[in-house]
Amino acid sequence: MQMTENKLHLKHVEITSGFWQRYRDLVVKEVLPYQWQVMNDEADISISVDPQNNGQDKNSHAVANLKIAAGQQEGHHYGFPFQDTDVYKWLEAAAYSFNYHPDADLQKITDNLINLIADAQEDDGYLSTYFQIDAPERKFKRLQQSHELYTMGHYIEAGVAYYQATGNQKALDVATRMADCIDRNFGLEDGKIPGLDGHPEIELALTRLYEATQNDKYLKLAHYFLNQRGQDPEFFDKQIAIDGNSDERDIIRGMREPDLTYFLAAEPIKNQKVPQGHAVRVVYLCTGMAYVARYTGDQDLLDACHRFWTDLVRRQMYITGNIGSTTQGEALTYAYDLPNDTMYGETCASVGMAFFARQMLHLDAKGEYADVLEKELFNGALSGMSLDGKHFFYVNPLEADPVESQLNPDKSHVLTHRADWFGCACCPANLARLITSVDQYLYTVDGQTILSHQFIANQATFADELQITQTNNFPWEGNIHYAVKNPQEKAVKLGLRIPGWSPKFTLTVNGQVRTEVVQDGFIYLDIQAATTDIDLVLDMQVKLMQANNRVNADFGKVAIQRGPIVYAAEEADNPAPLWQYQVAADAKTTYHYEQSLLNGVGVITVAANKQAAMSDQQVLYAPVSTGVENSETELTLVPYYAWANRLNGQMSVWLNRQYH
Repeated sequence: MQMTENKLHLKHVEITSGFWQRYRDLVVKEVLPYQWQVMNDEADISISVDPQNNGQDKNSHAVANLKIAAGQQEGHHYGFPFQDTDVYKWLEAAAYSFNYHPDADLQKITDNLINLIADAQEDDGYLSTYFQIDAPERKFKRLQQSHELYTMGHYIEAGVAYYQATGNQKALDVATRMADCIDRNFGLEDGKIPGLDGHPEIELALTRLYEATQNDKYLKLAHYFLNQRGQDPEFFDKQIAIDGNSDERDIIRGMREPDLTYFLAAEPIKNQKVPQGHAVRVVYLCTGMAYVARYTGDQDLLDACHRFWTDLVRRQMYITGNIGSTTQGEALTYAYDLPNDTMYGETCASVGMAFFARQMLHLDAKGEYADVLEKELFNGALSGMSLDGKHFFYVNPLEADPVESQLNPDKSHVLTHRADWFGCACCPANLARLITSVDQYLYTVDGQTILSHQFIANQATFADELQITQTNNFPWEGNIHYAVKNPQEKAVKLGLRIPGWSPKFTLTVNGQVRTEVVQDGFIYLDIQAATTDIDLVLDMQVKLMQANNRVNADFGKVAIQRGPIVYAAEEADNPAPLWQYQVAADAKTTYHYEQSLLNGVGVITVAANKQAAMSDQQVLYAPVSTGVENSETELTLVPYYAWANRLNGQMSVWLNRQYH
């Protein structure tokens, strides 16, 4: 898609999907109030005992930190140096919710929160409560670990969203003062810091601020941070030497241990061949690269976007869309290293992949980007929250066993039940802001071309009185209906995505069957009549999936998918152990929708063979025998996103394959 000025802009989208309405209402009714209580230390919670606990007790203290910085109460900073971001992401989620669920009581809380944040901000625009409260002399002095720009970036995103949703000028003013502070302090001019933050985020935030204000200064600053990454590989070390080289001076213990690839700062972006390091840093950086490239046309960034995307999606992504193969550094490792039981798959990384995919759709009209966005929305990201909205996953495994998580230290990071909260609580509010803003992820407009790339029922209003109403029962059914109203009868091109999981489809336009060529995952229809009715029927057959045979962990295994939904076997439905089941590639499957289960889900049963458990008195190793008892049975599977909402038991996405 060429980078041209949008002529037919999108004005408003109302989500009508029953599936997503439930989640969006859940965020308003349960998630936002619950998270607000947690951040104000008013909820009776238990912090997860996994490694993300990091020694913290049951408090968040995130709002209290802002009050201390504002002089409204006394005390020391508590939590991580980026603790403020829990509040900012929550504020951003609340802002998006006002677009579909105005709430005067909640807006009173958020308006007061804006006032608190403004009071906590210093006169020069600086705001990072850890440094304001406990280390004012160290501002911008240890950027590898400080997360200062990361923290302010998250407020800038929230401030822009809040201003756009409510018209609150103070929210935007706080954001511009922050950005101006950063601009005064960073750059290659004399007297400025020729560096960058250890955690990307400010790049995409500044670009959002540029969009809201049309001030080129913010786009140029975002571009600077991207181009500066890796230019001086010794920058972080030089700062640490000046700030103090002892372990006691570290802001986050252990943060000096990873090499520069962890921070994506070992070399300039244009020289980085594949994405390596901390998974969330990777996808936030990729989002910023695509965002800035869209407005600047920087070819080096565009090339990097395509390189990184290709490597992530084709070599380092799980079937659910999760990324991050190891708990060590919450990081990517190398091509095809995709263990299922020790993986990380952080919720924030899946949310970040959705950000990245959305920006790539602005660069190129390719269905692959929308396929991955869909994969994240219905699988990888959504798994991060329980059906009650009050329990969360930080780590999203594809194979889990509560006994192993309890007794094997290498798997202690893998929870088999969602936690009340985390010491590092980046994921809960990140997922909330994705869900409340999902209306912004359905369409991409370029000139007179509209891409409709997500099958989430909605009513969308565009300029020139154009209206598109999409109705369906997706993801459980594949019949997608579009009613297009074009009262001015202007020429519009409508692109409909044909998902990679549905190469077979039927298309009917105004009752006439049409055959259209699929171009990079889309079919295009010329719309000029006052009304047009379109019916797209997708292939919702159950499919047994296999991984590339370079993936050691999945060799000889199959997974089950229907439409965009990846399925999992749980001990709640199938007698354990799950590894004793085998499924043939041609196994018979059945599908039915069960309204009373897990808030309504499609359930799949698949014919399987189960090997009887050997006696615990039998020797540990013996010659291969054909006399092991096997029995024919069935496995019951539910959507991966809904696992761990019942019994605390085993779960597996990949199943052993039976060979005839």
